[in-house]
Amino acid sequence: MVIHEFGEQNPECIVLIHPSLVTWDYFEYVIPLLEKHYRLLIPALPGYDLQDDSQFRSVEQAAAELADDLLRKGIREAKAIYGCSMGGSIVLRMAADGKLNAQHYIMDGGITPYQLPWILTRFIALRDFGMMALGKLGGEKMIVKAFSSTQYSEEDLKYVANIFRHCTYKTHWNTFDSCNNYKMPKETMRFSGKVHYWYAEKERKARDWDLKYMKKFIPDTVFKSFTGMDHGDMALFYPEMMAQEFHDL
Repeated sequence: MVIHEFGEQNPECIVLIHPSLVTWDYFEYVIPLLEKHYRLLIPALPGYDLQDDSQFRSVEQAAAELADDLLRKGIREAKAIYGCSMGGSIVLRMAADGKLNAQHYIMDGGITPYQLPWILTRFIALRDFGMMALGKLGGEKMIVKAFSSTQYSEEDLKYVANIFRHCTYKTHWNTFDSCNNYKMPKETMRFSGKVHYWYAEKERKARDWDLKYMKKFIPDTVFKSFTGMDHGDMALFYPEMMAQEFHDL
């Protein structure tokens, strides 16, 4: 896994994990604001790295591989490990694995495992995969229907369409199947670092199951809602606010 680094001279580390359907440069507007103060480590997740033909396998594998790669770099603790959507799933799994310590684990609209019968999870995965498969075939016009935010420009949609073309159907399937069903302990969890769950005001209903999961299994979670935003908007449209949130931790 390629990990892009910025601000290597700074002692405090922040790990930023991107969502699906984008690559590591999803954080391009945040990087200049944070690299002055923190050592940033941003992985290009397998399956979403335009420089190779890797495939995304699972949340569990991505979390383990990222932690091992960071440890090999000499990183033992981070100020924060942040992930959006699929990235949030990886953050939660990394917290559960406990290989790498963090003062703050931040899930931004992070996906938690479904608490549903297995057969229902199959139908949901098929539905989501079908939507993404249409996007891969149909290009920008189909992608518009797959995103809830209305702020994406034509250039943004062309960028996402390029990601769709690069990602294999296997990566798309594994992404949705694993994000919905990755393995986590079935009992109440507490970690040495503080767990945060951020969510956008406009995605509140979509995150209902995730919020319930966090309240049930990680009762110490700190929740924060961001007014006027939709899923995945912060890094793209509100980078100054995002940088300030890290400063305020």
